[in-house]
Amino acid sequence: MSHALALALRGQGAVEPNPMVGCVIVRDGEIVGEGFHERFGGPHAEVNALAMAGESAAGATAYVSLEPCCHQGKTPPCTQALIRAGVKRVVIAVEDPYPEVRGRGIAELRNADIECEPGVCGPEANWVLAPYRKLLATGRPWVIAKWAMTLDGKLAARTGDSKWISSEASRAVVHQLRGRMDAIIVGSGTARIDNPLLTARTPDREDLKRTATRVVVDSAASLPLESRLVQTARDVPVVVAAGQELDQKTIGQLDAAGVGLYRCAGTTHAARCESLLDELGRRRMTNVLVEGGSRLLGTLFDLQAVDEVHIFIAPKLAGGENALSPVGGEGVARMADALKLADITIEELEGDVYVHGRVATRRK
Repeated sequence: MSHALALALRGQGAVEPNPMVGCVIVRDGEIVGEGFHERFGGPHAEVNALAMAGESAAGATAYVSLEPCCHQGKTPPCTQALIRAGVKRVVIAVEDPYPEVRGRGIAELRNADIECEPGVCGPEANWVLAPYRKLLATGRPWVIAKWAMTLDGKLAARTGDSKWISSEASRAVVHQLRGRMDAIIVGSGTARIDNPLLTARTPDREDLKRTATRVVVDSAASLPLESRLVQTARDVPVVVAAGQELDQKTIGQLDAAGVGLYRCAGTTHAARCESLLDELGRRRMTNVLVEGGSRLLGTLFDLQAVDEVHIFIAPKLAGGENALSPVGGEGVARMADALKLADITIEELEGDVYVHGRVATRRK
């Protein structure tokens, strides 16, 4: 099952909004087939593993990281493929929370006299499936916060200049992250000051790269028409998440430039951010990356909306009382309430310290 979970992760960034799934088929103590869900709309993990196993699947045990589907979607039911192949036993990490499956796949296999053993490596499987499970349970995407900062916790110099805080190796990791996202989100200040492209430049992985929608949280829809985001909007999607009150001239100019517009509900920055997350979930976006600035990140942390962080700490000191720190917002009143991380990894990248973790506990 551990091998099946490792295979599942190979589909990261290519299968969403479907779940990442891996399958290993074993007969007489030997692996005779393995596979994973490689791309949205393509064959599922079980089908790929069965194709490799061929006739050796008869009488074998299949280890699957998620309950096999039993409904007709973009591909036929995997339960029927396992039954036709003559598999004797299916070991399953976790049940699929998708409403059309949710235990029905296991029931169908058992009705075909196939032994099923759910619950093997369940916690590990739920870790892999966390973004998928969140989208199903809450209707909102998995929110990943990313920033680069100096050793004294500054996002930029006091003038706003931030090019470049982090090393080339750190920036390469960011492009890999972007390449598996459904959306990349920034605030209006970051869009104006940095004038970013927010695209993924991963020449060695072009075949696996997703094209993320670039989202600017900008209540007044003030994104300059000459910005690189607007100028490239017809090549890579751009959406401005604005407030309700906009003049028709602004709307017309953005539309003419190919920029999408979503009018967020709510009269506060926090309410508009929540409205945006709901809309991205309605668009079936599974993973979104928030790249700043300080106000936007602070608001999302205050809302307890962040699920994962990627932080790049450069061995530099910028100083300055007015230089921004990464996370603004209201913050916590007591250090005991500070957000904690789990599953932490720490890596050195050309002198930078790269810290990655998931949110472990949330304030009450």
